[in-house]
Amino acid sequence: MKRILLISLLIISFSKAMSAALKFPVSEIPESLKKDVDVVIREDKMVYEVISASKGRLSAYYVVTILNGGGKGFASKVLGYDKLTKITQLKASIYDASGKLIRKIKNSEIYDQSAFDGFSLYSDNRLKAIDLSHGMYPYTLEFEYEKEYNSLFYIDGSYFIPGERASVQYASYELIYPPSIAPRYKTLNINKEPSKGKTAEGYESLTWVFENLTPIKFETYSSTTKVIPQIKVAPSFFMFDKYAGDMSSWNGFGQWINSLNKGRNILPPKTIEKVKEITAGYVSKEDKVKAVYEYLQNKTRYVSVQLGIGGYQPFDALTVDQTGYGDCKALSNYMISMLECIGIKSNYVLIRAGEGEPEIDVDFPSAQFNHAIVAVPNEKDTIWLECTSQTNPFGYQGSFTGNRKALLITEDGAKMVNTTQYDAKQNLQSRIADVFIEPSGDAKAKVKTIYTGLQYENDNLDVVLDDSSEKQKKWIQNNTRIPVFDVTAFSFENQKNKLPSATVNLELSLKKYATVSGKRIFLMPNLMNRNTYIPERATERKADVVFKSTYTDIDTIAFHLPDNIYPEALPTSVEIKTVYGEYYSNYILEPGKLVYVRRIKMQKGVFKPELYNELTEFYKNISKADSAKIVFVNKT
Repeated sequence: MKRILLISLLIISFSKAMSAALKFPVSEIPESLKKDVDVVIREDKMVYEVISASKGRLSAYYVVTILNGGGKGFASKVLGYDKLTKITQLKASIYDASGKLIRKIKNSEIYDQSAFDGFSLYSDNRLKAIDLSHGMYPYTLEFEYEKEYNSLFYIDGSYFIPGERASVQYASYELIYPPSIAPRYKTLNINKEPSKGKTAEGYESLTWVFENLTPIKFETYSSTTKVIPQIKVAPSFFMFDKYAGDMSSWNGFGQWINSLNKGRNILPPKTIEKVKEITAGYVSKEDKVKAVYEYLQNKTRYVSVQLGIGGYQPFDALTVDQTGYGDCKALSNYMISMLECIGIKSNYVLIRAGEGEPEIDVDFPSAQFNHAIVAVPNEKDTIWLECTSQTNPFGYQGSFTGNRKALLITEDGAKMVNTTQYDAKQNLQSRIADVFIEPSGDAKAKVKTIYTGLQYENDNLDVVLDDSSEKQKKWIQNNTRIPVFDVTAFSFENQKNKLPSATVNLELSLKKYATVSGKRIFLMPNLMNRNTYIPERATERKADVVFKSTYTDIDTIAFHLPDNIYPEALPTSVEIKTVYGEYYSNYILEPGKLVYVRRIKMQKGVFKPELYNELTEFYKNISKADSAKIVFVNKT
């Protein structure tokens, strides 16, 4: 009896030990958080401690359960560091569905390598990476790490829902700081105030806690920044590699940039004389600036430099002059220095460059920039100069830096300005084509398309304009929206103006472009610009509809018909006007030919959610009109 009791006690003790050893069993996740998701964030705890004006510490603890293959991207963790940032701790473990530990990561499994981007000449950026992908779902990963910063220029904030198919069981963010150097913070899409506290050392703390967050639906043509819960944090007073600054205002930020750039505008006498020589024959400021800009393009090339403060401070102009290379900061500073020696004032400009990048939060001064350009004040406008490109048309910003806010650095500080905005008339694609239909249904076409403004960049057209004929032909084959065609001849023309344009001339052979059935020939008159996309309707649209660019397309297609071929009936003309834009198509019958005309103009703007289904209907009607067919009859 005693033996049986002892065995029972041992079994109970062993069961308790096993139960205590289990962590994060999937069974403990509420069913509501597992519905229609790939991952569940079990715990996401971040603590950022401001130690001084030049030191900070981040502690993070992150647990994620990956339910299926759609969440495999969450199985890795990549942490960047450099000479001003140290990773002092990095641990990771993997657990099965029951919560049983499968293994802990070994130091030998942590990849430590240079964060080489392929174009940086100098960089001390490195990364540590862990990949804990597992073949049997579901499984849970546990990450824990700490980072120490020898700069307070950037303070980690937090996003709380990482995607449409991810839920969050528990998340928290704590900010600890000395009262004398309290950082600033801003919350987006969060309707709760932080809890306040004090540490034993007398530091103040702010803590946000969230539980049971369900996935967010990202609606078509909406801004993700309008829906993702986020905390932004930035310093006021800070030190960065012995450079003190005040980021509480954009003007203070600009003064700090001026301190980095001070004394870096010295050029050798030989270069000063060269700049004066190449501009001597010009009268207008714009012509002089253009001459210097083209000299810059021919003399220099872009390389990235990411070394400590060098990530924000440019090489001096003398170094760029001697070596012929520099990053965006150095080349912009070099351009400003050359203009200065001929008496033309220009400004250093910080910007968030790139198509699709989030807009600058103008109400929250902080390190939000990834690029530098130059602005030259002119009588009626501003000349904008992209100094990293050897091929960019003079004064053209395009989708990379156009249509956004930028921080223009002045002598006294800085101010927010708007860059070039291109309107629908400027962003024009104009196409004229002659299509010669044969009785067999085959056809030959001569097509001339002019791309202007932002449409100059369509499908990376601007990249191949001065490239080899082989790459140009490949561009035609990849971007000509005709089912079956052969290119028999082509040419490209590049007009590199402030509003650039490209002309593409094509001669095409079109096999079976029209379908022949007895005495009838069927064809679709929209040759190359057919819209088939129709966004889904929404019963309860919540977010604004956002269009950031505007454009106009005009197609005029003349179909030359064989003798005795006549249209049996013509589609009716279509004219649609909405808040989103306008569409028009028409058919004109002339002796021996039929002319198809199509125009579409799309507007940019922010539209109310209740207007979303009007957009769906607009696209539906465009698709219907673009798919119209014409039936021709042979009357012989």
